[in-house]
Amino acid sequence: MYAFTLERPTTLADAVKLSAAGAKPLAGGQTLLASMKLRLSAPEQLADLSGVKELTGIRKDGDAFVVGAMARHLDVANDAALKAGYPALADLASRIGDRQVRAMGTMGGSVANNDPAACYPSAVLGSGATVITSQREIAADDFFQGLFTTALEEGELITAIRFPVPQRAAYVKQRQKASHFSLVGIFLAQYADGVRVAVTGAGNGVFRHKGLEAALTKSFTPEAAAAVEIDAADLNSDLHASAEYRANLIGVLTARAVSKALG
Repeated sequence: MYAFTLERPTTLADAVKLSAAGAKPLAGGQTLLASMKLRLSAPEQLADLSGVKELTGIRKDGDAFVVGAMARHLDVANDAALKAGYPALADLASRIGDRQVRAMGTMGGSVANNDPAACYPSAVLGSGATVITSQREIAADDFFQGLFTTALEEGELITAIRFPVPQRAAYVKQRQKASHFSLVGIFLAQYADGVRVAVTGAGNGVFRHKGLEAALTKSFTPEAAAAVEIDAADLNSDLHASAEYRANLIGVLTARAVSKALG
């Protein structure tokens, strides 16, 4: 690991100043520290966000839950209000990585990193959530822009994410046994104006599947999901699974997610 300096801001204003000056934000460190150890990343200065209380907490705000960027996976998984009001989101958090990852990893760090097989991006996109930053609010449909790429600008920090509560929702994933990342993961949410279906692990970043959304908006049943043809053309093919296998998984897991949402 290269030499670097570590700053510990205690206010959001100080964290923003450090980030604007070029410091690399350190949230849970589950990706950044591993990259630094492998010398794939060599920031000269880190800004540890763990002491910024403004970035923590989970609260109900009208018909939505607002989750602080520094909320750790275990916080989300164990929050009583969230488990009662948006159980699919708490359930997703409870199955990220292993116990050590869940104890350290944060929602904001995961969403900002936008790993193409991460779980949280599917919840954000599938919920039609709003990413709140130090500068603005960004709709989920505008936030994710491909492999490890988001709408965040240099020096901009995620402060919280607002999740509108759906009528029904569920998350189902087929995990890679070694990494616990999603081989394919499906987050679906039913709202008054229709169903959103977000897919992670299958392509070059999280994406919505319009065919599944249209079918499930018309008929929210496992049979409707299973009847949708999934095109494998733009899906990943690697040592873990072929594109065709991932396409089949999208259909199978979506049907399972509908069954799960229906109880």
